[in-house]
Amino acid sequence: MIGAFVAATVVAVLQYVRSRDRRLFLLMAMFLLQAFSMSREWWDAWKDISQGAVCLAGLALVLRLGPPRASNPPA
Repeated sequence: MIGAFVAATVVAVLQYVRSRDRRLFLLMAMFLLQAFSMSREWWDAWKDISQGAVCLAGLALVLRLGPPRASNPPA
């Protein structure tokens, strides 16, 4: 399962190279943190910390995916 998250990170990197969308950094962070937390033992405190970081990155991604702001109104 860890390999799936690493592979998803590689796909996100390739998508970033293609589109240069900075929101993909949050997605990459989520995938890498999830892979890290899955590699830890159940009693390790870093597992809980990285799971919390995954949640924060997900919330930040939701905020970044909000409706676009209209900078120039149509004429």
